[in-house]
Amino acid sequence: MASLEKTIAALIEPGVAAAGFELVRVKITGRDVKTLQVMAERPDKTMSAGDCAALSHVLSPLLEESDPISGSYRLEVSSPGIDRPLTRIKDYDDWQGYEARIELDRMIEGRKRLKGVIAGSEDGVVLFDIDSEGETAVIPFDWIADAKLVLTDELIRESLKAAKSAASGEQEMKTETTHERG
Repeated sequence: MASLEKTIAALIEPGVAAAGFELVRVKITGRDVKTLQVMAERPDKTMSAGDCAALSHVLSPLLEESDPISGSYRLEVSSPGIDRPLTRIKDYDDWQGYEARIELDRMIEGRKRLKGVIAGSEDGVVLFDIDSEGETAVIPFDWIADAKLVLTDELIRESLKAAKSAASGEQEMKTETTHERG
């Protein structure tokens, strides 16, 4: 993450947490018209369109007041999606057992790009079962330039199940609120 992105992440993280979300990634794209992408999710790994809109309303005043980006920019609040980026060390524990692609910032045994199955994390290193190798690789988290889950049938099933569960929970909350008023 670039310096400005780190600054913005530090600025907005308390607001994101206060709104009940976890910050996944902050990224600035574009040259002429910049886009500030804020990727977040609920602790249960879901994020609806309504959640994105609500978080946008929380973040806009924070960003307006501090004005961290020179010139105009567009704020985009999104979910990580099914084939999500793995940006935090905790992601490697949360998604243990799922297929991923990792790109390193340096060569290891002649390779920078790895594909395999996430085996968790320990003390700031990522454990990764690389395809076609019999051992678990131990990769310092700081060496990972980019990583994301691989879209598989299993991942799609789990994501749909989580979304259904979250929607069911929201419906129960609405029903409870209605009963309290009546």
